[in-house]
Amino acid sequence: MTRRKRAIICYLSYSGNTEEVAQLIEARLTAEEIEVEMYEIGIDPPVNLDNYDFIFLGTFTWDHGSTPDEMKDFVLEVGYKPKNIAVFGSGDTQFGGDELFCRAVDRLAKFYESEVPPLKVEQSPRGSQEVNVNTWLEGVLFDVAYIA
Repeated sequence: MTRRKRAIICYLSYSGNTEEVAQLIEARLTAEEIEVEMYEIGIDPPVNLDNYDFIFLGTFTWDHGSTPDEMKDFVLEVGYKPKNIAVFGSGDTQFGGDELFCRAVDRLAKFYESEVPPLKVEQSPRGSQEVNVNTWLEGVLFDVAYIA
């Protein structure tokens, strides 16, 4: 019997937008028969990421392109750079324009040297952006380099 793939979705959300993206990811992974755990950064106790085939890391961008302190603390708590990370997040172009849009997402993807392009969502993932989430997940789930 083959072991089911396991995923963890670690996310930080104040307004609920990044949490909504995390929930969409969770629903899709569950539909693909992947065992999923949700982990709320800053709330849940420390976690061992070695136990997962897929690690999804979600954040919002704060204060003119900054990474939130809770996310920085989480990165330090993890203490190493897992290779199987895909980064996603929400942002708002009205605060800093395109140059600062989802900058925390870009920084995390670069820091973790993620092989998967980051997913950036303008505010809420509802509407047409929900399609973007699913398209991004297709790439994550079926990219041989990532799954290996």
